[in-house]
Amino acid sequence: MESIIIASKGEGKLKENWKYCIGTGRLGLALQKEYLDHLKIIQEKIGFKYIRGHGLLSDDVGIYREMKIGEEVKPFYNFTYIDRIFDSFLELNLRPFIEFGFMPELLSSGDQTIFYWKGNVTPPSDYQKWSNLITAVVNHFIERYGIEEVKQWPFEVWNEPNLVNFWKDADKEEYFRLYKVTALAIKAVNQDLQVGGPAICGGADEWIVDFLNFCHRENVPVDFVSRHAYTSLSPKKVTPDYYYQDLVDNTDMLQQFEVVRGLIKESPFSDLPFHITEYNTSYSPINPVHDTPLNAAYLARILSEGGDFVDSFSYWTFSDVFEEADVPKALFHGGFGLMALHSIPKPTFHLFSFFNRLGEEVLYRDTQMIITRKENGSITLVAWNEVMAKGEGFEKELVIKIPVSSGEYFMKRQSVDENHANPWKVWKELGRPRFPDKESVETLKEAAIPKLSTAKQKKEADGYLKLSITLTKNEVTLIELRAIVYETQTYEGLDDSLITSYSS
Repeated sequence: MESIIIASKGEGKLKENWKYCIGTGRLGLALQKEYLDHLKIIQEKIGFKYIRGHGLLSDDVGIYREMKIGEEVKPFYNFTYIDRIFDSFLELNLRPFIEFGFMPELLSSGDQTIFYWKGNVTPPSDYQKWSNLITAVVNHFIERYGIEEVKQWPFEVWNEPNLVNFWKDADKEEYFRLYKVTALAIKAVNQDLQVGGPAICGGADEWIVDFLNFCHRENVPVDFVSRHAYTSLSPKKVTPDYYYQDLVDNTDMLQQFEVVRGLIKESPFSDLPFHITEYNTSYSPINPVHDTPLNAAYLARILSEGGDFVDSFSYWTFSDVFEEADVPKALFHGGFGLMALHSIPKPTFHLFSFFNRLGEEVLYRDTQMIITRKENGSITLVAWNEVMAKGEGFEKELVIKIPVSSGEYFMKRQSVDENHANPWKVWKELGRPRFPDKESVETLKEAAIPKLSTAKQKKEADGYLKLSITLTKNEVTLIELRAIVYETQTYEGLDDSLITSYSS
């Protein structure tokens, strides 16, 4: 049993960098009803500020087209779908974190594509036409939403160009050319617009150094640095349905954040904001770990400490309405989403919603817990017990002593673990139905609700409120404490002992 005594003086304000941005599948998915249903729930329970996804310029969104006028072929910029998509985001208090990609087929220099939906990953065949496209898109956003709004939208150039899958030959010099042309086109519209990159994945941080040196040497605008972070190893087994990987310790992700922050500080642009525009455990959209309580418990420390190193870190993604590896073949298919198909919250959804209940002032934080106080004096804490070992057991007992002012408190505790708010487990018990019927879906929604317990807690003689809690394997728990204000005097003749089976 571990005992923790909390000091009365706080440790500062809670950073909300963890909810700055959320990832999404390609933007064209926002035309689907279930996608928007999920996004509405996410915003009601968590409330992210920005949303980032692929495919802004891909053909399914349809921005770049060409029309023959007389004998001349001219570009036609079609904003029908993107207006509908961004209007939907803004109505839900989400601003776009723009990712410029992938290449429209009519502007592509080759036929290499990625994903089921065939995003073209080749450089433009004509950089002037690409520059004109960027100019037209940015100008349209300003005309529709206003310059003061669009100045708040970061513009990121491409996605993971250090990988041959995402950028032809992973050609660094060609990416720098693309970045320069794009950044100059954006700044020519308005110098106050934000542009950055290089949006690389981990394992290639020399790109960060070379990118910033290139921008300094060539006098190319750069307003932020972006990178991605995952913590899965090479696959142990790949089947038609699933991709199995081990995870390294979650401190590895925090170290990735810290190392790149150090590289930025040593660069000619030492004060640039640093955004992790994608992160998760596994980088595969068919890895079952994403559906598990382990995923939530593993990432709890990242949410708690990641903001110490980065200005934002964007979970990839909010929904399993996602099609990189084809249309999902089963309800639980290892998708990235916080929310499974049929609007079923996963354990990691509850991790984020629990963090959203935290207060403004941090009273205490360690590797397994964060305790906060709200302006009204109520206390909120999130604790977790991440266990990567196989087997049963692994319970953790904690005694927490919190200094309080009132005499009695109402305690509300909500928990996610292997046996509560774990619809993936219940889905397996149902026989892993690929396309569950309505009754099964309702059962899974019921199984996705966190365990709830309540109690009355009293301040002890030493001025502390003592919490004794047990955390099960991969549990994430939210405990909220608020002072009790009795209203018994408004109930004349109250006597619960007169109810059969109850005492006063």
